[in-house]
Amino acid sequence: MAENLYNVSVIVMPKAEILDPQGKAIIGALKSLDFCEVQDARIGKMVHLKMTGASREEVTARATSMAKSLLSNPVMEDFRVIVE
Repeated sequence: MAENLYNVSVIVMPKAEILDPQGKAIIGALKSLDFCEVQDARIGKMVHLKMTGASREEVTARATSMAKSLLSNPVMEDFRVIVE
């Protein structure tokens, strides 16, 4: 079976119960610039990968495994995998 090329994004964010001082600093800076409509901000990271695989399901499973073992800290962070 031929392998397809997929674009994968892994979005990693701090868990809701984890304090995010960078996010708080962003809110303060935006409010000082008169962007007062912003109520919350959280800083995370996004990892873009180009992956080959036989199916979207296979690539999603492999990327999820990568996110659990290397790309995120499961104690402090949540992640989401998007395969295109």
